[in-house]
Amino acid sequence: MEIAIPQSPVAERENYLNAKYGVWSWLLTTDHKRIALLYLLSITFFFFIGGFFALLIRLELLTPAGDLVQADTYNKLFTMHGMVMIFFFLIPSIPATLGNFLVPMMIGAKDLAFPRINLLSWYLYIIGGVMMLHCMLTGGVDTGWTFYAPFSTNFTNTKIVEAGLAIFVAGFSSILTGLNFVVTIHRMRCPGMTWSRLPLFIWAHYATSIIQLLGTPVVAVTIVLVAAERALHLGIFDPKLGGDPVLFQHLFWFYSHPAVYIMILPSMGVITEIIACFSRKRIFGYHFVAFSSIAIAVFGFLVWAHHMFVAGISVYSALVFSFLSYAVALPSAIKVFNWTATLYKGSIHYDAPMLYAFGFLGLFTIGGLTGLFLSALGINVHVTDTYFVVAHFHYIMVGGAVMGYLGGMHFWWPKISGRLYPEGWARLAALIVFIGFNLTFFPQFLLGYMGMPRRYYDYSHMPEFQVLNVLSTAGATVLGVGYLLPMVYFLWSMRYGKPASDNPWNAAGLEWKTASPPPTFNFDEEPVVTWEAYNYEELDAPPHTQEVPVAR
Repeated sequence: MEIAIPQSPVAERENYLNAKYGVWSWLLTTDHKRIALLYLLSITFFFFIGGFFALLIRLELLTPAGDLVQADTYNKLFTMHGMVMIFFFLIPSIPATLGNFLVPMMIGAKDLAFPRINLLSWYLYIIGGVMMLHCMLTGGVDTGWTFYAPFSTNFTNTKIVEAGLAIFVAGFSSILTGLNFVVTIHRMRCPGMTWSRLPLFIWAHYATSIIQLLGTPVVAVTIVLVAAERALHLGIFDPKLGGDPVLFQHLFWFYSHPAVYIMILPSMGVITEIIACFSRKRIFGYHFVAFSSIAIAVFGFLVWAHHMFVAGISVYSALVFSFLSYAVALPSAIKVFNWTATLYKGSIHYDAPMLYAFGFLGLFTIGGLTGLFLSALGINVHVTDTYFVVAHFHYIMVGGAVMGYLGGMHFWWPKISGRLYPEGWARLAALIVFIGFNLTFFPQFLLGYMGMPRRYYDYSHMPEFQVLNVLSTAGATVLGVGYLLPMVYFLWSMRYGKPASDNPWNAAGLEWKTASPPPTFNFDEEPVVTWEAYNYEELDAPPHTQEVPVAR
């Protein structure tokens, strides 16, 4: 008599992780979920390189004298920190990992519209990353991540062209990802998935993709012009040859301010999903939140010159851009108000993703409010190029974007890996990140307001700034521990974590209607959506009245 040996559901079910084996099955895959994991490994690598540069910067500023590195080395440290973190971590972080993994599943599609282009975008990212690593190892760049002319075009002998080409190549990766998302969202939604039923995560990525498609070519052209200026002395940015260095700033910031929203909009989409799930409520004002994402994308292209209030633009231009900079805060404020209204009288669950969402709300709000300070012409002139600006954009781009990224990783990790992480450690990590972040960057608001310039490696003529700098460096150490912890327990959970159910959070959304981890083509049968987005009152209804929507 044959005895059937029961197997665990994780072991017997074929999924995207075990469908094929071998290195080539990963390097040549067109499965959007596997490509998302390739991106995850790549951006984590660059995140720790950028973090290492940040730690060296903070160690240098521990004492007023420049006693750790020389001035030119310090210039290269903050330049390479900015370039790596912005172009190789923050911009691709959520779209290329969580976006790649979830966009097709959330709209009921088998894959993205162009699977091979999706793989090509990862290879372009890797090529750009290798070029940037080579640039770092053979001398680096010292202009700051902004490449300001005429210093970058005439006066420095560092690896400007090579770094520019690395960003140029990585930019095409960003463009292709945006193109894939736009076409997929337009053309591949399953039956019943109308625009008004789309998860707000999808709306956020749709708005982000528009910025990627329209903005990234501008910075690509700008970098080509810098290379041409260095090689051929065309006089585009050189005043001696009839050029205009302020023109470079216009071109650069026309992309690089919208790039801030490439970093923050996907994070807003993540936070919306988490808040709805862990407060067990529909999102308050769904249509307002959806259209505020589009409004942020549109307004983002109209405010670039607030980076140039001290660059010599006319007072009239400065007034117009000051007003527009205040206006761009409105759609962000709508989101914060609607998230808060969703939480009101909700059944709040304090799981790790929700702790990151609360952290996001606090840090993003501080970052947004200090942005209003910088929109005011009088205050802007006082604090431009001080640590006030450094603190402001870190509250937005790190406090906002990275908190959202980590919240999303915790929320969807059971779906990605099929395993549960240790909840206690995850809550501790969220707390450490929040405390470490504020300890690092809040003192920098005070430093900036007191007048400490950014990018100075020696402040021995201002020793009164040391106490706040020591506090900031101590905070960076705490923050580093907070960032290392999730990597450790995520890797641990891949082998030792408990198997996750298909929907461990009892969350709404099509991605939770398929297996954990999902099969290669996401769904065994094409789903049909017959319910509205965020139908938590139906999911939580008593069993005798509950009508659970099933993907047919």
